[in-house]
Amino acid sequence: DTFMSPRKVLKTRKAHCIEGAFLAALCLRLQGFKPLVVDMKGTKDDWDHVIAVFKKQGKWGCISKSNHAAHRYREPVYRDIRELVMSIFHEYTEKKGRKTLRSFSLPVDLSRFDNKAWIIDEQDLWHIHDYLDKVKHIKILNRKQISELRKADKIEIKAGDLVERNRQGVR
Repeated sequence: DTFMSPRKVLKTRKAHCIEGAFLAALCLRLQGFKPLVVDMKGTKDDWDHVIAVFKKQGKWGCISKSNHAAHRYREPVYRDIRELVMSIFHEYTEKKGRKTLRSFSLPVDLSRFDNKAWIIDEQDLWHIHDYLDKVKHIKILNRKQISELRKADKIEIKAGDLVERNRQGVR
């Protein structure tokens, strides 16, 4: 696993979701936005996902690196971060169709790590990953809601399997 800085991502032309979110946050910063990211946590048997968020005309949107078509971008039309995160909820499923998104952080301003060279560091940024993992996360469901979740049906699972690249890196 890696957690490369935006500079290394540009150099290697490869990125996991967190690396893509950091590159997107940098691009947003260069356009005058704050470099903000939100960490979304799934169940223990699913991956976390990180998105770069931005606010335009009082509404939230996001940019995300994902092989899945549904997780890449949200227009800035959402009232708050929870509403934005919930727009991703139904597509955040595992192979058997179980919805796994459980919590999210409030936006973290990456400029807090400017003194640690998060943009150009040649070393992996695990210290920032650890920070994101430890910040307060807001639960989106209670136990009763979780127990009553409907699994995604076959067509939803098939749609979720639409990816840009397969495991071998082929389009």
